[in-house]
Amino acid sequence: MIVLKDIVKRYTMGDDVVMALAGVDLFIDRNEYVALIGPSGSGKSTLMNLLGCLDSPTSGSYTLNGRDTSGMNDNELAQVRNREIGFVFQSFHLLPRLTVLQNVMQPLVYRGMPAAERRRLAEDSLTKVGLGDRMGHRPNQLSGGQRQRVAVARALVGSPSILLADEPTGNLDSRTSAEIMALFDQLHAQGQTVVVVTHEPDIAAHCHRTIRVSDGRIVEDVRRADADPNPRGSAH
Repeated sequence: MIVLKDIVKRYTMGDDVVMALAGVDLFIDRNEYVALIGPSGSGKSTLMNLLGCLDSPTSGSYTLNGRDTSGMNDNELAQVRNREIGFVFQSFHLLPRLTVLQNVMQPLVYRGMPAAERRRLAEDSLTKVGLGDRMGHRPNQLSGGQRQRVAVARALVGSPSILLADEPTGNLDSRTSAEIMALFDQLHAQGQTVVVVTHEPDIAAHCHRTIRVSDGRIVEDVRRADADPNPRGSAH
C-alpha cells in the first residue's frame, strides 16, 4: 500500500545543504499499526510529511495505493491528501467558531458532496469516536481528550487509506493519552491503517511495528512478537 524507494530529501538553508532523508526504503501494508520514532532532527517529521503528501522528495519514489505521488503537482497532492490521508495533529487544528459537527464535515466540503451526505458521514464518524452527544458543542466547550476525538473523527470522515497521527497525545495528560491510544487500537482492529509519529516509548508500544529513524535513515524496523505477520488478512 505504501512503498518508498530510495527516498532522498535535501533542504538548502543559506549556503548549507541539509540531508533530511538519505535513501529511505519502506513498505507499509494495509491495516498495519506503525510507530515512527526518533529524536528531534532525526528525519521522522520529514518522513511523515512525505507520507502525508505535505512535501515531495528530492529524489526517489513514493507509491500510495498503486499511484506514484513523487511527480505530482500541488493540486494533485492536495487531492490525494483529501481522499487518501486522515491527519491527526498534536494541537487538534479545530476551527473554534464551528460546531463539532461542522468541523468534522469540513474535509468533505472540498469533495463537492451534498450537504445531507456530509452531515450523515460526520454524524457516523463522531458516533464512532464516542461523541455522538456532543455534535452541537464548540471546541472550547470540550476537554482536551474530547477535542482530540473530534480531530480523529474529522480525519476518519472521508474513509482515508491512512490515519497519520503526529504526536497525537503531546498535549494530553497520561490518562487521556491512554484513552486516545485505546481509540487508535480500536480503529486498527476495525481495519484502519494507522501510522503514529511519536518520541514517547509508551505510545509507540501500542503499535504493532516500530520504525526508528536516525540521521535521515531507518536504523531499526521491529514487529511486535504478537503482531499479525499478515495484517491485510486481519482487516475484517
